[in-house]
Amino acid sequence: MIYFLSDLHLGAKYFPNPRQKERAVVQFLDSIAADAEEVYLLGDILDYWYEYKNVVPRGYIRFFAALARLTDAGVPVYWLTGNHDVWLFDYLQTELGITVYHNHLQKEIKGVQFLLSHGDDVGTQPLLYRFTRWCFHNRVCQWLYAGLHPRLTYGIAHAWSTSNRTKRKEAEVNAEIEVCYQHLLQFSQSYAKVHPEVQHFVMGHLHLAKHQAIDTQGRTITILGDWINQNTYATFDGNQITLHTHHS
Repeated sequence: MIYFLSDLHLGAKYFPNPRQKERAVVQFLDSIAADAEEVYLLGDILDYWYEYKNVVPRGYIRFFAALARLTDAGVPVYWLTGNHDVWLFDYLQTELGITVYHNHLQKEIKGVQFLLSHGDDVGTQPLLYRFTRWCFHNRVCQWLYAGLHPRLTYGIAHAWSTSNRTKRKEAEVNAEIEVCYQHLLQFSQSYAKVHPEVQHFVMGHLHLAKHQAIDTQGRTITILGDWINQNTYATFDGNQITLHTHHS
């Protein structure tokens, strides 16, 4: 079985009990170890991560240990970075054997072509967001950011994330999600016309759990939801994609 999940936001300061959330994810990963053929993490797995050359942030030990158990058992784990965990460099690759991608990926899985993305690097995105994403991925900006003391950057990053998650009105957020979903749907339909070999599009980012057909040829788009409130994930058995909810 192939597993897809995204938007865990582990370590987020707005979780009432961050350790409990991490343990729920670990429980899920341990529960799939017996039948998992591949695991795909499609971004925003960590709420914030900046990996310095010789130093990595504290925390996530149980989660990283669960990933290590999978890779040590021969299960490939692929991590496509999102907008919260963009600064993954080589630590997880060298220490845990995880393959990290920083952009969307077209890949054959069990003989079927997929387009995988966190969801923030495809389709129509606001100009300010595109500029912010460019800064996050720019090597010079990363070098300058690394020169700031972690006490400063850590506080700013978590304050920004918490404000974005808790201060905005629900109606405003829902309206934005719907607009973004339509953009991803349009992107998938357009991409399929140029790349008709792709059958399934799997993305995160929107914190929306949704699966639907995009044409009459059986192509689908799947948005993976999140692990803030929904604890959702998707599986692919070689024939169809299914959305599930994990009950810890």
